[in-house]
Amino acid sequence: MSKSSSLNEREQHLLKALIEDYIRSGQPVGSRNLVQSAGLDLSAATVRNVMSDLEGLGLVTAPHTSAGRVPTVEGYRLFVDSLLNIRPLDLGEIEQMKFGLSAKSDTQGLIESASGLLSSITSMAGVVTLPRHDQVVLKQIEFLKLSEGRVLVILVTHTKEVHNRIIMPGRDYTSSELIEVANYLNDRFAGLDMHQIHSRLLEEMKQVQQDMNQLMLDAIALGERIFAEEEEASEDYVLAGETRLMGYDELSDIGRLRHLFEAFHQKRDILSILDQCITAEGVKIFIGHESGTEVLNECSVISAPYEYDGEVVGVLGVIGPTRMAYDRVIPVVDITAKLLTAALNSQE
Repeated sequence: MSKSSSLNEREQHLLKALIEDYIRSGQPVGSRNLVQSAGLDLSAATVRNVMSDLEGLGLVTAPHTSAGRVPTVEGYRLFVDSLLNIRPLDLGEIEQMKFGLSAKSDTQGLIESASGLLSSITSMAGVVTLPRHDQVVLKQIEFLKLSEGRVLVILVTHTKEVHNRIIMPGRDYTSSELIEVANYLNDRFAGLDMHQIHSRLLEEMKQVQQDMNQLMLDAIALGERIFAEEEEASEDYVLAGETRLMGYDELSDIGRLRHLFEAFHQKRDILSILDQCITAEGVKIFIGHESGTEVLNECSVISAPYEYDGEVVGVLGVIGPTRMAYDRVIPVVDITAKLLTAALNSQE
């Protein structure tokens, strides 16, 4: 039996009122204040008894310095899962968010805008992982002859990202030879990933003039390097507004902030949390120690995946104190993920 189902209606009402009061004020909630905020015709003594029961269930706790109570991680979890009333964003807010993203034409710009948008709206840290793709597919490849035997390789992926690299093939190719090789690769391999291209190229190499083999191998090796670099780069995120967290009392301890900012800089722990959201449907919430990362014990992470071409390619979210306005932040994260998905898929 879940803890929510074990609570009677009055206990649920008082727990909800206590958490909402604490989120607003940041101060432990005493019985007298709770009587007023709950709007129930109860005595302070009755409320104290209920609070004692909730404390016994591990849903609230009394700080040493106060007679009032504050929610625990378990209390927040029950509140978010069972008692929370989400406040939908109004159309004006959504239009402003949409405008903030639609003005950007490239993927990096969209990612940076989404991160900044999340931070500015919530006054917390906004984070967006860079797009990743299980299979990076070749859309088109072109070669441009340069001076001193150099060749510029232009690779366009199925996500419309363009990569430029200069290679030294080993001999001086004519412009017509480069066009012929590009046509061969595009005709045979467009729509395949680099691993498939490499395997097929080896099988078909005998059908190609011997003196072109090296350039083709160079092109494929270059593609594999580029996509390996892209995969490594995708293990990254854009973070905005982390200094806003200094304004929250529960995170203002210098030692705690230092560890938190170190985690932002090293990225490994944050990425491991966000990676768990890749397969989530909709918004996923980690509260305090649920993240499994000690540095985030006083924080909550609200995240949602975003898509490109029907495939989940990244995650965005908000990192802030556990005492956050979940009713407000959850729809902001949800809508931002949907708007980023739409913006990425509408790129020219």
